[in-house]
Amino acid sequence: MSAAAAAVYNRKDQASVNTLRILSAEMVERARSGHPGLPLGAAPLAYVLWTRFLKHDPEAPLWPDRDRFVLSAGHGSALLYSWLHLAGYGLTLDDLKDFRQPHSRTPGHPEHGVTPGVEATTGPLGQGFAMGVGMALAERALAARYNRPGFTLFDHHTYALVSDGDLMEGVASEAASLAGAQQLHKLVYVYDDNRMTIEGPTELAFTEDVRARFTAYGWQVIVVADGEDLQAVHQAVENARLETERPSLIVARTTLGAGSPKEGRPEAHGEPLGPEGLAATKARYGFEGKPDFFVDDRVSANFRERAGAHRETRARWEATLARYAAEFPSEHAELSRRLAGNLPADLDMGKPCDFPAGKPVATRTAGGAVINALAGALPELLGGSADLGPSNKTLVSGGGSVLPLNPAGRNVHFGVREAAMGAVANGLALSGGFLPYCGTFLVFSDYLRPAVRLSALMGLKVVYVLTHDSVGVGEDGPTHQPVEQLAALRAVPGLLVMRPADAYETRAMWDVAVRHPGPSALALSRQNLPVLHPSEFPPVAHGPARGGYVLKDAEGGSPEALVIATGSEVSLALKALEGSPLAPKVRVVSMPCWELFEAQDAPYRDSVLPPGVTRRLAVEAASPMGWERYAGCRGKILAVNGFGFSGPAESVFAELGFTPENVRSLVEGLFAWRAGSGPRCPARRPWAWRCMARRPGGTGCQVRIRAAQGTDGHGGPAGLHAWIWPACGTPGMDTASPQAARIEYGESAGRQAWIWRVRGTPGMDMASLRAASREYGESAGRQARIWRVRGPPGMIGMASPYDARHGWTWLCEATSGTDEFGKLVGRSERPAEA
Repeated sequence: MSAAAAAVYNRKDQASVNTLRILSAEMVERARSGHPGLPLGAAPLAYVLWTRFLKHDPEAPLWPDRDRFVLSAGHGSALLYSWLHLAGYGLTLDDLKDFRQPHSRTPGHPEHGVTPGVEATTGPLGQGFAMGVGMALAERALAARYNRPGFTLFDHHTYALVSDGDLMEGVASEAASLAGAQQLHKLVYVYDDNRMTIEGPTELAFTEDVRARFTAYGWQVIVVADGEDLQAVHQAVENARLETERPSLIVARTTLGAGSPKEGRPEAHGEPLGPEGLAATKARYGFEGKPDFFVDDRVSANFRERAGAHRETRARWEATLARYAAEFPSEHAELSRRLAGNLPADLDMGKPCDFPAGKPVATRTAGGAVINALAGALPELLGGSADLGPSNKTLVSGGGSVLPLNPAGRNVHFGVREAAMGAVANGLALSGGFLPYCGTFLVFSDYLRPAVRLSALMGLKVVYVLTHDSVGVGEDGPTHQPVEQLAALRAVPGLLVMRPADAYETRAMWDVAVRHPGPSALALSRQNLPVLHPSEFPPVAHGPARGGYVLKDAEGGSPEALVIATGSEVSLALKALEGSPLAPKVRVVSMPCWELFEAQDAPYRDSVLPPGVTRRLAVEAASPMGWERYAGCRGKILAVNGFGFSGPAESVFAELGFTPENVRSLVEGLFAWRAGSGPRCPARRPWAWRCMARRPGGTGCQVRIRAAQGTDGHGGPAGLHAWIWPACGTPGMDTASPQAARIEYGESAGRQAWIWRVRGTPGMDMASLRAASREYGESAGRQARIWRVRGPPGMIGMASPYDARHGWTWLCEATSGTDEFGKLVGRSERPAEA
């Protein structure tokens, strides 16, 4: 180290750096898992940041004006935990020894809320980089609103340690571009440039000029040729802090696994050093003969002294806040409420947002009205859209744009950067004092998913506004029409997924979102929907907040069938039942949020969906995945099993069966078969049987079911189609829809069972019925066997174990009177075995 460096950094500092290194390597070795390479190489960079620049106080980890430090390279968590222990954040040596163990305070990657001093949950590379941008944006916005001459409440920096992997991820590129455009000059990132990845040198896949790239983004770039030079690192950070217009990236050259036998090798990234390797590394840094987890008293004192350097700074800040409270009482009250995460006591969603009956409103439009109503009452509400504000209806009217010259604006223009947008919103939420929201089309939630997952993992209050919620997007075609996205979002633990049916449900779901402690996703329609006015549908006033509720009940409150729907399909269900003689027997249930409904107690859930009512139809213009929990084994699901196509919304919906006529037909099908209706078939006649079934209001049709013993691969007679037919008509089978095969096959307690369909193999006409979407039975090399489910007398299908053993293959041939794939009723016969 140079003489100049010795004036600022001495042997005690170097010993402190080496202690960070060895503690980290020992944690990884003890866990037999982890990443020693980054801590060994980047410890000098982190030490300079933590001990000379970071404004913090371990006695007040949540001090609002503390500097933020984000370990975006979360795989190096052992380094962060070592410092938190030495700095006095409450981590003990036993905590360090529990590294990567269940329920410890030192998990494999940093987790917000688990370890004091950890600002963000990082691990997925690039996410921490982008969250830091949100934190810097938050600092500037708070300063613009609350700082006054002589009262500087917010003046802090956001630092991050980032890696090659962070800079390779697209989310970091998006966030860096946004930070440059916003001129977030209090953002200082240190790049651990060790030029090595898991697969080898970065030049295998990462050859760009990082300095030129970030300069083009609008960043100041400072290069440190030797990351071991503490004084050079110090000077680089000092220069970054002096910048007043640009964020700064310090590119510091380091060596992965520095000082270890694996130095500079890919193996140093994610493998323990091994007992011999650890011993050699300890010897290299002056710890030879020292016990594991040894900390010299002088080093410990150095870290505690450095950590306490800003205790007086915090005390002065608290004194300033007290004077501020006296001088600006209303601003102080508002700020205190925001930082505590509380809502105004008089917040009433009903007052500003009323929607007249008889005038259809798209739920995205209703959502925009709610946002604008909330903006006046909630100054913490801050957000925007990925360049879709006019479509998402996320713009705050008169709120102004968030720009370098207008940091107090209300509309953040994220640009076409969905990945960064979600992570930046997480950073805003982590900073405290904000209720962030962000918008895009539901289909593009795929770009948001990593950030959404981290929102849920951290329990952050972030609202995702996802419009254009179904194939009703129409002419934009399947690239813009969401199908699987709702199911994917519902799979995220801790995320409320809300698909309101109208403007009033939208208002109610926003009310839930702003009160819910975690993240929420609102799926809103592009097309106008009828308003379910409380004057006509009183349950709308209070029911949506419970996730699922009875919107329109059967006569006497005793339904014989249930129709359960979300979003635009709720009004579709209501229209389908208009004028139907079955309407008095049918209950319509709106289910805007599964998660809220599941959180209700069992008596309430059963009151909405009575277990004894098994005639059920679930309707949602999205993937059917998950709906079986509400439809039941005998119910039907009208959903979308493929992708949409380009065309007017009405045409797309009609093609996929989302019409009042088809929904009405499906409801009628629920009542078509009853227990004991029609003659019963012999339960055990191994050689031949036939069965008659009745079609309500019509005559019988004939269906011949022909068996060919030992057939290979369902070839059968040429020209026959291997269709799937519900023999004798089956309760719960979707006989009116071409998509009948997606209904479960199995025991139908107390009623006729079903014939299980065979595997789709060469010779089967799968396109006609889409029958091969799910396979049942088993294959014994060359024969596909149909398996029956045991049931009561009247069972249709394989009648004896003999049938299953001998590999019968069923080929169904319609002979006359076919009507929409099994609405037909008729005679099924099996010839005697030859």
